[in-house]
Amino acid sequence: MRLRSVFAVVLVAGCVMGAGRAQAIEMSYAIAQMYAAVEVPPPTASRITVCYGFVCRLRVHHDLTPGDRKALTELLSKGKASPEAERKALQLAVNWLDRRMGPILGTSQRVARADIRHRDADRNYDCYDTTRNAVSLLLVLREWGLLRHHTISDPRYRGTLIFGQTPHNTAVLKDRTSGEEWVLDLWTRGYNELPDVMRVSQWVNEN
Repeated sequence: MRLRSVFAVVLVAGCVMGAGRAQAIEMSYAIAQMYAAVEVPPPTASRITVCYGFVCRLRVHHDLTPGDRKALTELLSKGKASPEAERKALQLAVNWLDRRMGPILGTSQRVARADIRHRDADRNYDCYDTTRNAVSLLLVLREWGLLRHHTISDPRYRGTLIFGQTPHNTAVLKDRTSGEEWVLDLWTRGYNELPDVMRVSQWVNEN
């Protein structure tokens, strides 16, 4: 195990100490720092913290139920055949989390590309929220042994203002076979819509 990965595991373990039987999930240093930056515990195999309200200003700790695990396992079973099928299944899984948490958080009316101009932060996600939430879900799915064709890459950022590109970040998957990276981006979609899935090379040039 590389030094940075070891450090990430130690950091995560420190964040979840005192959380009962929770055990650390291995993650990269960059992903561990993503949680540490907003003082949110990383996910465990049985709990995630769902961020909303912009930059995780609001958050809810959600204990994953046996029903949650059954639903997600069934969704991911649709992706066994190929990397493409798994990406489609992961779209459905992120959509499932959006719908699962909507009534709990009050985000059932959230809008696509929400930012401070909407003046409704308490019922919306910004891209920092959707990135953390998607990465948390991916880490849990990996911990459950449900990711067959992809690994989890560090989130990616874009935002070249001189070209009219607004700042934005997203969760990223890496195809185990081809090595190609794909974004899993919910921020650009409204409530109960499937997240964008596209090659990182395409995503970085969009606005």
